[in-house]
Amino acid sequence: MACLDVVAVTVALCGGYFARFGVVRDLRVGGVPYVFVGALVGAGWIAALVGAGAYRVRFLGTGAEEYKRITNGTFRTWSITAVACYAAKVDVARGFVLLAIPSGLVLLLGCRVLARHWLVTGRARGRSMHRVLVVGDRTSAYTLARQLHREHAAGFTVVGTCLPDQPTPTPTPTSPLDDELPVLGTVADAADVALASGVDTVAIAASSAAPAEAVRRIAWALEGSGIDLVVAPSITDVAGPRVSVRPVAGLPLLHVDQPELSGARWLAKQLVDRVGAVALLGLLAPVFVVTAASIRMTSPGPAMFRQVRIGRDGQEFRVFKFRTMYADAEGRLAALRPRNETDGLLFKIADDPRVTPLGRFLRRTSLDELPQLLNVLLGHMSLVGPRPLPVKDSDFVGDVRRRLRVRPGITGLWQVAGRSQLAWEDTVRLDLYYVENWTISLDLAIMLRTVGAVLRGTGAC
Repeated sequence: MACLDVVAVTVALCGGYFARFGVVRDLRVGGVPYVFVGALVGAGWIAALVGAGAYRVRFLGTGAEEYKRITNGTFRTWSITAVACYAAKVDVARGFVLLAIPSGLVLLLGCRVLARHWLVTGRARGRSMHRVLVVGDRTSAYTLARQLHREHAAGFTVVGTCLPDQPTPTPTPTSPLDDELPVLGTVADAADVALASGVDTVAIAASSAAPAEAVRRIAWALEGSGIDLVVAPSITDVAGPRVSVRPVAGLPLLHVDQPELSGARWLAKQLVDRVGAVALLGLLAPVFVVTAASIRMTSPGPAMFRQVRIGRDGQEFRVFKFRTMYADAEGRLAALRPRNETDGLLFKIADDPRVTPLGRFLRRTSLDELPQLLNVLLGHMSLVGPRPLPVKDSDFVGDVRRRLRVRPGITGLWQVAGRSQLAWEDTVRLDLYYVENWTISLDLAIMLRTVGAVLRGTGAC
């Protein structure tokens, strides 16, 4: 990462120089060659990234913290350069700085995106992983191990567990991972086990088997070893922006903000939805015309399909889609239900006989979803949110009903995470995570990932 960043910074500084001055040799400012000034700015830039923690391994591969630290380091560079030039009375050309630093930030972030893709791809194949020892009682330790195993992008591979001395009930295995985890020791000797087994992370599960005194002793024993200590709280699926630490008498209390389902940011989301829908409808108008004409020419029936879906707070609305099935598809649904290959409220079968040949292409490229921009414009839907399902309001029971707290979206977390291959349990988990933790930046990230998923042809559900 450091080598990539040095290249990105060098390209940005050279590009800023040539864009501002052209091919001019031995250009000086205050008697100092611009080459020397650029070298100082570049060295300071890398130093600022180091100071901002842009090379800490724990932030690589997942979350937005890596990008935030790159941005913070770049803005520090900008500020320090301005102050240093003012203090030294060196009149560095503003155009050079205004061209070099913003373009450098774009290059740095672009390099990190490419590097993250390479890293996550490698981790999916078992490379570049953190070796983790999980400490806690049997149930909480195995639950945490399953959660770490499920999020392969974070790069955690659990090598074993440390359980309490006294016997605890053995949980019913819910995944093959439960049977593969060896018990390497007890909670009391977790630090010794970590040092002996060569792990680089010790994860403490939320459990009465690992009280505060035990966690403190483990932390003391790991000092100077280079092994990270992480503590998993009992709350789950809460993103970092909602969590802050409030220390009280030496006790770090986690303060969890309530989900933001109203207010200024919520209004900003609606504004982004409406403006984005208008812009996309204007831009994609030729695609609408060509797609509608192709549907009418290849199979009998209307080009547009409308179906009742459940929106925010259980309100019904009619969703717009390009028709991808034959006109009698609804009448054939009952006969096909025994062939359903998913669970929960989802329905999907491979090679659905109701789908037209053109419809398969429209689904694979997600072109059939484009008319839902009209629903966004009418306020029924959002650009990003849980997908509206063709079910009744009464089908949303228990925790699943919480997904109705926000407007359904054209795309969402489970579309970019696994598309139609996810189980219903994982689909609900991702939808609820979005409801609890949505932000404008998360929406933008999901939309960018949606474009990538569509270009790869992984198709929407």
